[in-house]
Amino acid sequence: MTTEDGRHSADLPGEPSVAATGTQATAHTAPSSHSAAVRTRRAKPKHKSFLRELPGIVITALVISVLIKTFLVQAFYIPSGSMENTLLVNDRVLVNKLADKPDEIHRGDIVVFRDPGGWLNGPQTASRGGLLGLVRDGLVFVGLAPAAGEEDLIKRVIGVGGDTVACCDDQGRMTVNGVPLDEPYLFPGDKPSENDFKPVKVPAGELWVMGDHRSVSEDSRFHTEQPGKGFVPVDDVIGRAFTIVWPLDRTRLLRQPATFDQPGLDASGG
Repeated sequence: MTTEDGRHSADLPGEPSVAATGTQATAHTAPSSHSAAVRTRRAKPKHKSFLRELPGIVITALVISVLIKTFLVQAFYIPSGSMENTLLVNDRVLVNKLADKPDEIHRGDIVVFRDPGGWLNGPQTASRGGLLGLVRDGLVFVGLAPAAGEEDLIKRVIGVGGDTVACCDDQGRMTVNGVPLDEPYLFPGDKPSENDFKPVKVPAGELWVMGDHRSVSEDSRFHTEQPGKGFVPVDDVIGRAFTIVWPLDRTRLLRQPATFDQPGLDASGG
């Protein structure tokens, strides 16, 4: 269209032609295939980035597991019946490794400890060879599988440093500092001790320990003639067992029995 002064309307400022307007609309509403391809290529590095980060995530998880096992919690399995029926053969327990000092170990606690010397005379548990053995050793190392070595023992603490432990009173009960213990956790039919023994005073920094299955447990009572006189140094304690985690139908906390809360226990002992 031509104006009166002879100029085309398309040449007037501020009045774009229909063709120009259509071109601008098309540019905004219909992106080219090239732009879509660029966005697709930009999305792919996210997947590659995760794969690059995965080894770091795995290594971090392993380091955390090792630190937890080393300083906090470790799994152990029960190899014998000396703690029945509180703990059964092949139970798995978790051990609090922070509870390894005299002021953190109490009467009634179940503790895992290293052989003080001469307590374990049987053959060592044979390690499984081959690939499965390597896998298990790796899981044990990072704390994802329970240790299976025979070099550790698990018993209940009856007396701590300063206590006098004796067997037995007129009713056949164990006594600590003259206070009789009510022990409902004993294996059914077991006596508190099949054999009487002279009263023993527990030295500072040591423990007197006994199994709940008294008739089969070779505990402090059976090592009084050895150099350690049946006592377990607190320095040999790995930690306190606080829960059963396997099998699932036996999962429960391991609490201190009420008999060890008797106020008279502290009257003469440590």
